[in-house]
Amino acid sequence: MDIAAALKLADHLVFVQTGKRLDYVQEAILRGTLKKRTYTQIAKEVYSSSSHVRNVGSELWKILSEGLGENITKASLKPILETGKIYNYQSYQSITGENVTLNNNLNICSKKSRSPNSPQSPQPTAKQPRIDLSDAPEILTFYDRTSQLTTLENWVLANRTRLITILGLAGSGKSALTLQLIQQIQHQFDCIIWRSLRHSPPLSALETDLIKFLGDGSQTELPSIIEYLRSYRCLIILDDVQTIFSSGQLAGNYKPGYENYGNFFKQIAESSHNSCLVLLSWEKPREIAALEGDRKNCQTLQLNGLGESAREIFTEKGLLESEKWSELIELYQGNPFWLNIVSTIIQDLFDGKVSAFLSYDTLVLGDLEYLLHQHFQRLSEPEKQVMSWLAHQTAAVEISNKPRAIELSPSEFLKALESLRRRLLIEKVQEGECTLFSVQRAIAEYVKMNIK
Repeated sequence: MDIAAALKLADHLVFVQTGKRLDYVQEAILRGTLKKRTYTQIAKEVYSSSSHVRNVGSELWKILSEGLGENITKASLKPILETGKIYNYQSYQSITGENVTLNNNLNICSKKSRSPNSPQSPQPTAKQPRIDLSDAPEILTFYDRTSQLTTLENWVLANRTRLITILGLAGSGKSALTLQLIQQIQHQFDCIIWRSLRHSPPLSALETDLIKFLGDGSQTELPSIIEYLRSYRCLIILDDVQTIFSSGQLAGNYKPGYENYGNFFKQIAESSHNSCLVLLSWEKPREIAALEGDRKNCQTLQLNGLGESAREIFTEKGLLESEKWSELIELYQGNPFWLNIVSTIIQDLFDGKVSAFLSYDTLVLGDLEYLLHQHFQRLSEPEKQVMSWLAHQTAAVEISNKPRAIELSPSEFLKALESLRRRLLIEKVQEGECTLFSVQRAIAEYVKMNIK
């Protein structure tokens, strides 16, 4: 049996047993196994850990064993498929309506009995998308983001939103959320590609890279990216979008020579096509606010903390005094990466005792200070002045009048506030009819130590 036929068979089996299609990790495991690759080699191909790939593989072998009536393992899969030693394949006829011979050696005899987990009205096998996640980070743990996943899935599939921006501070889980979304919706697309803008590629280089992946490589003259987005259903993820913006200026100002990215984002949102571009960023591009007037074409999801779901982190780290965990979540904004850093400190220095850690007068930042430095080195001088003023306030403040202590014009003051909001560094609090602004305590502690 060739690999394509084996994948088709496996996809049917997984669908009948679970109601889900073969995902890209399962497909990579099957391809790798048939090519006699190790789990470590397969893990590198999908940018995941060996242990995660091994666990997915173990579950996959169980599903295939139940469907084929044969004990399938990583070692036995290839010999069994090559010899056609399969005694039973339930429910194939219920999907295809006919017996089938996949090659000269392997005859599959269908039975009409159905798996209790099988959907009542199964659809034809979905086409496997071409996926390139080579720029995506390795995510070993995904914490509960059910409501955000549902929102994103509705935007992409139901509303056919063309441009989605996911905003969040470093460590908030933007990449983890997007990778989880890909697993859930991948079969709705022909092509999925993830690219990081970490090294600030010029737009022309990015477009050429995207077009080469989306096309079949046979073109002598490359069509425009929009032509591909119209011809195929594509999902494109651009990570680290903040790196194409200038440091030392207000949020969303492009580096010299990168202004054409703004036109590119505008073209994606306004052109007629059936694809979706997802931007992951610390700050919102300037064009997005205007484009969001048409909610169908452009949407923004601000990724805040995990809330009480963050308790899973403390359980994994073995922290004590669970009654104190909510205080930790509030102090560190429920940011999953920040809480992992803090939990490690509590375990290493305080034997897991949260109360001992919280007894310090100054909020401990540890390695979190380096992460916040990456955000604050991007600020303009007016933003630094406003942040310093806010960080030293004991409560949320209103801004109907510019504070005398800040040596900025009213216009400069308001622009700095708006820019800090776009960077997610300050919060807006509504008290009755009054709008107040504040800074989270962890950020305030950093500002007090580093910005004068």
